[in-house]
Amino acid sequence: MTEVQTPSAIAPSRRLAVLLTLLVAFGPVSTDLYLASLPDMARALKTDVTMVQLTLSAFIAGFAVMQLAYGPLSDRFGRRRAILGGIAVYVLASLFCVFAPSIETLIAGRFFQALGACCGPVVGRAVVRDLYPREAAAKVLSYMASAMALAPFVAPMAGGWLHSQFGWRSNFVLLALFGIGLGAAVWHLLEETNRHPDPQALDLGRMLSNYGQLFRNRTYMGYVVVVTTAFSGMFTFISGASFVLIDMLGLAPEHFGFGFCMVVAGYMSGGFVAGRLTHTVGLERMVGLGVAGCALTGVVGAVLAYTVVPPPGPVGIALVLLPMMAFFFCAALVLPNSTAGAITPFARMAGTASAGIGFVQMTGGALAGWGVAHLFDGTHRPMALVTAGMGVLALLAYISLVRPGAKP
Repeated sequence: MTEVQTPSAIAPSRRLAVLLTLLVAFGPVSTDLYLASLPDMARALKTDVTMVQLTLSAFIAGFAVMQLAYGPLSDRFGRRRAILGGIAVYVLASLFCVFAPSIETLIAGRFFQALGACCGPVVGRAVVRDLYPREAAAKVLSYMASAMALAPFVAPMAGGWLHSQFGWRSNFVLLALFGIGLGAAVWHLLEETNRHPDPQALDLGRMLSNYGQLFRNRTYMGYVVVVTTAFSGMFTFISGASFVLIDMLGLAPEHFGFGFCMVVAGYMSGGFVAGRLTHTVGLERMVGLGVAGCALTGVVGAVLAYTVVPPPGPVGIALVLLPMMAFFFCAALVLPNSTAGAITPFARMAGTASAGIGFVQMTGGALAGWGVAHLFDGTHRPMALVTAGMGVLALLAYISLVRPGAKP
């Protein structure tokens, strides 16, 4: 049974919208800032591609696991306390990464960094649910997705420049400073939006019951699968892009951010389109258009990867990036709308609903990144093939579980 929507009486402000966007951007900032450093990190720490990519997969795994706790924590103690506690963990873990002497300790530091970082998206989405009704929440999340794309737009360029000037460890110094600044902003700007804390939200039996209710809800699970597959398709590019663009196509680390930005521009454009058209087209239909586009662009990218060998230089870079740019555009139609469709029916456990979708989404992303790392053969074919597979799975999940009129 779903619950009546009871948005908070707190009036959303422009400053609060910016703050929520930064909170949701915690993950992209933490993954994208140091992407240009991955090849040199492998050499500096005397390890291989698979181990270095585990710093990404470990982060996503920690991000997934801790979401299951942040949702109930924010339902019990409030959104503000949960966010501030997570940011404190994030800052300490970022400083640990700065001084990590080996790849194993860096992987551990990244895992604990994720335990703090995931407070942003989980609790930030719950705050949006506290403040807005269903269609408005979808619109706000779409605009936030578009604005949030500035993070992966700017982060790889900033990280590439820092890497070239000060080495790869400087990226983690900047992440610690980002956490400190964001914590100060939350302290001063974010009021508590959870007006009905649930005293039993952390009771193990209650938590299992809540998650059981969510995962037995067919529509909720349909949106969860759609979000997970679309995000996993995106994450295959995020985890493999630096090795393809830098080692395979000869792009300099300090220029990596510019290539990455082409793809991010697709996501930013898609988020803007979703924000403008969701009210007119409808949430479910917008998701349908997005997953159809993900399937089509993913398959086109895979066909190109297996029929054309991209030469080093601008032409080769364009052959790799343009299909991914189109995929990211379509994924931006899917993610915010599917997230809104999943969590808005559950007003009294919005944090738990947000955590559930985030857990499955990040677990799928971690597995996709791990798979691409193990399949990496010096070309972009594994990346393109996994992306195509995720796009097709997203379309199938929408048709069978989400589409209006789909059979139960």
